[in-house]
Amino acid sequence: MCRNIKTLFNFDPPATEDEIQAASLQFVRKLSGFNKPSKANEEAFHLAIEEVTAAARKLLDSLVTQAEPRNREVEIERARIRSAKRFGAGEK
Repeated sequence: MCRNIKTLFNFDPPATEDEIQAASLQFVRKLSGFNKPSKANEEAFHLAIEEVTAAARKLLDSLVTQAEPRNREVEIERARIRSAKRFGAGEK
């Protein structure tokens, strides 16, 4: 799947509408193969983003868990560490 789509469930604070819409945009881009649609496909592209955003919001609102909410800063640091291990940090 697309690496730019991040997990949005079970965070404190919860995912914002902007985060959900950004993930939806990436999903529609991946499915369509368009980074920016042509004029002929623009309406369908934007409608798809709206519909995926609504479906994602509905999904996130209906999910339940017993786990403690994750901390965004901690998760960002973990991602940095994984990236440094994978790609090397500051090596030239």
